[in-house]
Amino acid sequence: METLLTKIQTLLSYDPQSPLIFSSGLFLYLFVGFLLGYWLLRKTTHLRILYVVAFSLYFYYKSSGLYFALLIMAATYDYLIGYSLYLTKGRTARKLLVTMSVVMNLAMLGYFKYTNFLFDLTNQLFGVGFLDFQNIFLPVGISFFVFQSMSYTIDIYRGNLRPLNSWFDYLFYLSFFPQLVAGPIVRASNFIPQIRRKPVVTREMLGSALFLILTGLFKKAIISDYIALNFVDRIFDEPLLYSGFECLMGIYGYALQIYCDFSGYSDMAIGLALLMGFHFPKNFDAPYRSATITEFWRRWHISLSSWLRDYLYISLGGNRKGRVRTYLNLLITMLLGGLWHGAAVRFILWGALHGIALAVHKMWLQVVPGAKTLGKDMNPVMRLLGTLFTFHLVCLGWLVFRADSMQTAGLMLHQIFSAFDASLIPQIIAGYSGAFLLLAIGYVLHAIPDRGDQWLRGAITNAPMGLQVAMMVLMIWLVMQVKSSDIQPFIYFQF
Repeated sequence: METLLTKIQTLLSYDPQSPLIFSSGLFLYLFVGFLLGYWLLRKTTHLRILYVVAFSLYFYYKSSGLYFALLIMAATYDYLIGYSLYLTKGRTARKLLVTMSVVMNLAMLGYFKYTNFLFDLTNQLFGVGFLDFQNIFLPVGISFFVFQSMSYTIDIYRGNLRPLNSWFDYLFYLSFFPQLVAGPIVRASNFIPQIRRKPVVTREMLGSALFLILTGLFKKAIISDYIALNFVDRIFDEPLLYSGFECLMGIYGYALQIYCDFSGYSDMAIGLALLMGFHFPKNFDAPYRSATITEFWRRWHISLSSWLRDYLYISLGGNRKGRVRTYLNLLITMLLGGLWHGAAVRFILWGALHGIALAVHKMWLQVVPGAKTLGKDMNPVMRLLGTLFTFHLVCLGWLVFRADSMQTAGLMLHQIFSAFDASLIPQIIAGYSGAFLLLAIGYVLHAIPDRGDQWLRGAITNAPMGLQVAMMVLMIWLVMQVKSSDIQPFIYFQF
């Protein structure tokens, strides 16, 4: 009896050291139980919506504690503003309402994400202890649901969307647990029509969901977690203890780690939503196969890059106000995109690097004859060279993004260019055989053409049910074999 009560208490309590994530065994058990109830309620729309909202809030509570109330507050505020926008006809009044929504959302985001940074910066400028403060907890996924909520009110203001009549429907949209804490950033215009539709999961959808969940687990729990704990983190923690080759491989390793971690989450989120009859847009499309930086941003974190384009870049004027203004708009957009990731110089520099690169590429397209054929129409040699250049430019950005200080980034570059020592390569590969094997597997799988991905998806979709269950069991067993003693949170939980 005591053991049962302890288990119930664990289920109902929030542990900041162990947030609920998709790759944990607890989530698997909870989701299976949830899914059973969900399909039992599939014909009763109101109860189904209430049921999903309750589970989503519980999921967020297990991720961020009592800050689930913040999510409810944001949903209430923007639901009321969205409805008021629809009823209001005056241009000035409508502009005031949408401004209130944007300011409120940005103020909430700013308080939780940037207060610590500003207080710490003030203390550095005027002396330690000038301002006395305690670190403010960052609710998981706040950047994602704030952007979703803003897009809802902005779309209503622009006349692209009708507001929801039910507050519960809006809370359903904002809190839907598969994409709540790390995206994809789902547009209201795509998601809202699906809320009250009777859920249907075809055999093809079931197979696609299984494929996405399996690949997501493999990328996150096997490749990303293993190379992070056993190789990448060690290099970035003490770069001077490692050769230039190890530092270079550490950067390549982080490029693969963050891709597998984030795209793995997105794959699982899309797969879990499919099991409930919901369709999410693709969030990653083999970004390291890009031949230009512009193509990279069409393939990497697609929901964020398209959000920044539609709600920030275009609002700034896009490419409608001349070339110089276009370059400036690109730079501002990426600087703010970097700041969205966190209040730190490294994120701002990362955004600046990508903003400058995008502006330079845009300039190249405008001044070089024939340059507009770059991309899929490039000849194979030029595409290969472009892909190698773009990948290393992105890796330079990841170095700044990952390093805890610019000193660390400088030390790693120093080791690469002054202490490479190629004679140590065989010994290093042998010493980190597991990490290098997974690095090779990850990059080879990433390089496979789209038709290979489609073939594998089709093979899993068309496999007998027994074989599909066996594949899931095998994947869980593999995860258990390589996982560390602690479940590793997703990287983008901190954003």
